[in-house]
Amino acid sequence: MFTMSHCYYNETIGFFYNNSGKELSSHWRPKDVVVVALGLTVSVLVLLTNLLVIAAIASNRRFHQPIYYLLGNLAAADLFAGVAYLFLMFHTGPRTAHLSLKGWFLRQGLLDTSLTASVATLLAIAVERHRSVMAVQLHSRLPRGRIVMLIVVVWVAALGLGLLPAHSWHCLCALDRCSRMAPLLSRSYLAVWALSSLLVFLLMVAVYTHIFFYVRRRVQRMAEHVSCHPRYQETTLSLVKTVVIILGAFVVCWTPGQVVLLLDGLGCKSCNVLAVEKYFLLLAEANSLVNAVVYSCRDAEMRRTFRHLLCCLCLRRSTHESARYTPSYQTGASTRIMLPENGHPLMDSTL
Repeated sequence: MFTMSHCYYNETIGFFYNNSGKELSSHWRPKDVVVVALGLTVSVLVLLTNLLVIAAIASNRRFHQPIYYLLGNLAAADLFAGVAYLFLMFHTGPRTAHLSLKGWFLRQGLLDTSLTASVATLLAIAVERHRSVMAVQLHSRLPRGRIVMLIVVVWVAALGLGLLPAHSWHCLCALDRCSRMAPLLSRSYLAVWALSSLLVFLLMVAVYTHIFFYVRRRVQRMAEHVSCHPRYQETTLSLVKTVVIILGAFVVCWTPGQVVLLLDGLGCKSCNVLAVEKYFLLLAEANSLVNAVVYSCRDAEMRRTFRHLLCCLCLRRSTHESARYTPSYQTGASTRIMLPENGHPLMDSTL
């Protein structure tokens, strides 16, 4: 057990950056300006798109189903990731040197918690959809309490992984274990985080692969019967397309960052991880934008709700402007969304 004399709680951020060999710039370099400009753009887009998803799920009663509760949680996690990355952009570059140790751990903890919650929710969505498809249900009939419990577990795990570095999983008392990408964190933490994300991805691949083969077999069997509903085949094919899009987006956005985290966590001295870390973190953050875009583009009902919400905002703004010049009156017009007779959309691709 380490004593206070062996630890460096009173040192500055620069001390740990020098120890790890990571440059701490004292002025704004072109690279820093580019990263911050791209980061601010991505953060704002993440905030706007995920706020729209949350508003759509809250306003449309047809989205009050377990799968959409999970999608809402995913949007909340991605929204949190946008806030965390925005906080990072305002405390990076030359401003990093002015952070206290608590401020640095807060900056890192926000990112770790939000991104962990996002990844864990993607796995929860995959498991829920697997249960629904295997039970030949459009929407899972899991009790709401169980879905809420699942969401609570996701956030407890995310908070645990995000708070651990500040309390114990750091290198303030063992400088030889400090990582290069995150000079105050232990290399073992980076390795565990990367391996955990890789495990989640492998589980998602296994779940969606099982869904894919199940759906393909079912479509082939139903194609043999003339009486099968053609819209069901369209639904299953759309489901498979969404699987490919989601897994593809996860691979593109997360794999580069996981690789450099794992290399740094394993102590690879010859790997130049610092040259690409900021860009790969930005790519991982972009996944929070991709998630919202995937669901909005693939779900027809979600698109209709988006248009309804945006039209309402435009109408309110135009009505407010016109009220200055004309008296107000009611038109009696309303927006209606036609539903199939069974009360559920036939095209469900919200994986």
